[in-house]
Amino acid sequence: MTTPLRIAVAGAAGRMGRTLIAEIAGAGDLALAGAIEAVGSGAIGEDAGALAQLAPLGLAVSDDPLSVIVQAQALIDFTTPATSVALAELTAQARIVHVIGTTGFSAADEAKLTAAARHATIIRSGNFSLGVNVLAGLVRLAAKALDPAYDIEIVEMHHRAKVDAPSGTALLLGQAAAEGRGANHLDALRIPARDGHTGERVEGSIGMAALRGGSVVGDHTVILAGPNERIELTHRAESRSIFAKGALAAARWGIGKPRGLYSMADVLGLA
Repeated sequence: MTTPLRIAVAGAAGRMGRTLIAEIAGAGDLALAGAIEAVGSGAIGEDAGALAQLAPLGLAVSDDPLSVIVQAQALIDFTTPATSVALAELTAQARIVHVIGTTGFSAADEAKLTAAARHATIIRSGNFSLGVNVLAGLVRLAAKALDPAYDIEIVEMHHRAKVDAPSGTALLLGQAAAEGRGANHLDALRIPARDGHTGERVEGSIGMAALRGGSVVGDHTVILAGPNERIELTHRAESRSIFAKGALAAARWGIGKPRGLYSMADVLGLA
C-alpha cells in the first residue's frame, strides 16, 4: 500500500484552510501533517478535524510553523503575502513542496519567493481551479489570434470580505492576455480601474474592473470587444472545493520535481 502524502495547511482557520483540511481527510492518498495558524489566533490548540467540522483528527492547530513543516512533504498556503514569504523561507530550509495560493504580493515579495525557489519546489497561482487555468490558456490563444483592434477588458466579482483588488485570478488572466499580445508582463499594458475623465481607450491596453458584494465565491469574465463583434470568456466558481482540489493536485505533482518556481500551467502541461 502506498504511503499517504503528508500535507500541512497554513491558514487553517480560514475558509480555504478548512476546505483543504476536509479535502485531505477525504482523500485516500493524503494525510494531514499539521495545521498552522497565526500567533494569537483563537483556533490555536483546537483539533484540526473539528475546525473543519469533521470528526477529531488528533492534530492540534499550531502557531509554530517550523515544527509542522518538518513533519510534512508539502505545505499548502492561502494566507497573506508577509506570511507566505516567511513560510517560503522555512520550506526552502526543509526542501519541501510549497503550494502558494496567496495573492497581493509586492515586487519585493516576488523577489523573496524567487530566492526561496532555489531551494524549494514552489508552485504558485492566483487561482488553483483547473477550469480557470484552462481559461487562461484560451485567453492567451485568443489575444494572440486577434489583433489589437479587439479591446480586452477583465471583470471580476468576489464576496464582500475579499481585501485585495483586482483579484489574483484577474491578474493571472491579464498576464495570459498580455503574453498573447507579445508583452512579457501585464504592467506594460494594464489600465487600472477607471474613474473620472479618462479620455479614449488606448489601443492594445488591458482594462480591469473589480466588483465586491455578497457571498460570491468568484466570477471572472474576459471580454474581447472588436469591430461589430464581442467574445466573452467566463468562469464562475460555485464552491471553494475547486481551489482546494487544484492545490492538492499541484502538491501531488510537485513531489519529486526539481527545485524552482512553477505555475498551474506547468502542472496541467499548458506552459
